Amino acid sequence: MTQDEIDSFLAEERTCRVATVDGNGTPHVVPLWFVWDGTCLWLNSIVRSQRWKDVTRDPRVSIVIDAGHGFGELRGVEISGHAESVGDVPRGSSVDSRLTDAELRFARKYTGSDTFTADGRHGWLRVTPSKIVSWDFRKTPKR
Repeated sequence: MTQDEIDSFLAEERTCRVATVDGNGTPHVVPLWFVWDGTCLWLNSIVRSQRWKDVTRDPRVSIVIDAGHGFGELRGVEISGHAESVGDVPRGSSVDSRLTDAELRFARKYTGSDTFTADGRHGWLRVTPSKIVSWDFRKTPKR
């Protein structure tokens, strides 16, 4: 995919799968909602989760966002990078300019409004990609 196609795809898709590694080296994969700001992927994660514990200990993550049913429709993006906590943990109601854009994007994508409401159980993880791989089998020439 081109960068514009990646940006569009990540704006449309709603669920990603986040892979972390626990203290024993065991992989842990979970689905999460996300937003993409054109540079980083933002995850709103429960702070009392295995995922949060894993990322706090080892910030390396791998994330897949994919779509399609038939083989010729498959497309997706894989992001490898580092996750870091941004803002209060858990997120409270105080204004944090570092989160304004991510929270607005999240609210618009998942609630259809311009208002993000923190629930006191989640925190923000910003994933800075070190590698992005994409695929779109719809572009494969038909035989």
